[in-house]
Amino acid sequence: MIIPKLHYISQGDSPKEHIANIQKACTSGAELVQLRLKNISEKKILKRAEEAREITSHFQTRLIINDHYKIAKAIKADGVHLGKTDTCPTIARKHLYTWQIIGGTANTLEECETLITKNVDYIGLGPFRFTITKDNLSPVLGLDGYKVILDKLETKTPIIGIGGITLEDVPAILETGISGIAVSGEITKDFNKIRTFNQLLNASSTLEQRHTFNKK
Repeated sequence: MIIPKLHYISQGDSPKEHIANIQKACTSGAELVQLRLKNISEKKILKRAEEAREITSHFQTRLIINDHYKIAKAIKADGVHLGKTDTCPTIARKHLYTWQIIGGTANTLEECETLITKNVDYIGLGPFRFTITKDNLSPVLGLDGYKVILDKLETKTPIIGIGGITLEDVPAILETGISGIAVSGEITKDFNKIRTFNQLLNASSTLEQRHTFNKK
């Protein structure tokens, strides 16, 4: 399965706002969104996950549920993203449908290698820089950290950069060998940026578009 290069991670001051922002992301052309709700009951997360599934199905956008693999299975989401302190990917895999994808979070080369042995479908590597959207933040990697890890990591598993990434960061991040990026704050401030992120992440198709425009 091809993993989209841009992941929108939901953000908001309330669960309702998370859903509203997922709607905006889908309307603006997001290919994959992750519902990331913290510090509320599973029952409430299930309710919001069902709403998110309805929205993403309408737009044919992929939906990933953060942490809660049983909810991901219940609503037939496209997959689950597991943080470093969440359920082991091998355990989640036994419960999920065979077609559902699993992503995992890593901060070091060793953590990446461990996730690869557990057959995750993609790795969220970060944080790229300091971000207020995550508690208990791991050491910031930056461009140098990405280069060091990716130079040594031999894998076909997509590596997704995460953590405080802005539009200006994308070209340099891609040069490190990162496959794609996950963004929360920068997109939540302006959902129109999804189009620009997509253009930056798909340089070849952007060049083709420019060529077409020049013909007119």
